[in-house]
Amino acid sequence: MSANSRLTIAAHALAWIGLYERQGYEVATSEQLASSANTNPVVIRRLLGELRRAGLVESRRGAGAGWSMARELNAITLLDVYEAVEQGPLFALHRATPDQSCAIGCNIQPVMQDIYAGIEKTLRHELSRITMEDVLRDILATPR
Repeated sequence: MSANSRLTIAAHALAWIGLYERQGYEVATSEQLASSANTNPVVIRRLLGELRRAGLVESRRGAGAGWSMARELNAITLLDVYEAVEQGPLFALHRATPDQSCAIGCNIQPVMQDIYAGIEKTLRHELSRITMEDVLRDILATPR
């Protein structure tokens, strides 16, 4: 199983655009962001499209095309980013219903569902406490 990096790449893109704008630039291109994140520009464009639908970034077409922040970094939490790019629950249950005549199989799903609900509630609470401004500040304070 591989870990999902969508939240990390989306946060990377937002921090990059936010810093780029502070340096006096108006828009960032998906190619610039892809280079920084070492991924394909298509991956960046898809994530930015989701961030745009959530009202976190804006796009400009034509001459001077690119992406810019729709809100200040201090007005965007990691929960906002998470909700923009992550679909579905954090954890999944069995794909097929377990054996209901088995002592474990008949109760594993409701037990795990309750555990996962608690974990997701904690995750959401923690993500809501961290702004993209916090993320950028910590990135810039970390030695290279």
